[in-house]
Amino acid sequence: MNRSLSTSLVWRGFLALAVGVIAVVWPGVTILAVVIIFAIWAFADGFLQAAQAFSSDGAGSVIGHLLLAVVNVVAGVIAIAWPGITAFVLTIWIAIWAVVTGGGEFALAFAADETGGERVLFGLGGLVSIALGLVLFARPRLGAVSLAEVFGLFSLAVGITSLVLAVKVHHTGETISEVLG
Repeated sequence: MNRSLSTSLVWRGFLALAVGVIAVVWPGVTILAVVIIFAIWAFADGFLQAAQAFSSDGAGSVIGHLLLAVVNVVAGVIAIAWPGITAFVLTIWIAIWAVVTGGGEFALAFAADETGGERVLFGLGGLVSIALGLVLFARPRLGAVSLAEVFGLFSLAVGITSLVLAVKVHHTGETISEVLG
């Protein structure tokens, strides 16, 4: 078992390192990959919405699901036809998400049932999230590249961590085998 876990961690580590290098060296490729994944998701969800429409009983449900299917397919086509605009919109969407969730976290800092440490963490986390959102709003094109590079750095960290953990698991397995003889 330790051998298969160790092997899985090694593969995971090398894959994460490869993704990290690609994201840091070629952030444009990473942004394009995210846009393509979004388009695939939009097409798949459009198909599922259409299938749901044809399995619904009421006319209102059928029309609603068909409209969602059309919107999803149109979003997928737009993503493929205009990847730059799609990346821009996705970055703005992330900015909105960061500001809204940051505001929620900041509000949690003032909740009556939180400890002092939790309040500080919620408050700081909320302010950092709001700051990220504002920076992305201010410079969305640069923000998309920055997000790709941060994702790349995160992937590099995950890759290194996985490789170190693989070595530890491997050595632990050897130690257990020696003890059990």
